Amino acid sequence: QVQLVESGGGLVQAGDSLRLSCAASGRTFSSYNMGWFRQAPGKERELVAHISNVGITYYVDSIKGRFTISRDNAKNTVYLQLNSLQPDDTAIYYCAARGPGKTRYDYWGQGTQVTVSS
Repeated sequence: QVQLVESGGGLVQAGDSLRLSCAASGRTFSSYNMGWFRQAPGKERELVAHISNVGITYYVDSIKGRFTISRDNAKNTVYLQLNSLQPDDTAIYYCAARGPGKTRYDYWGQGTQVTVSS
């Protein structure tokens, strides 16, 4: 069982930056593949970025060059650095964990709200 708690969201202006954190419980965090998702009002949840248990990263095209995912296994934490934020980035951001060899994200946090004003 893994519990995830996100933090770091807030209300910012276009062009500002935020760093989201996701703290995980459990002693096997380093073995999990981690993802950041977001869901905007009236839209489906989408994968934003992913980092594997060996540090390989993936980004959706819409945020490439602006967002950076990273992890600190010693702190059981995964981060999402959000730069050059735009109003279209407004959403609830969720982190999720996927066990080794699994194809689905099994564990989810409660989400943190990011609101970007123009």
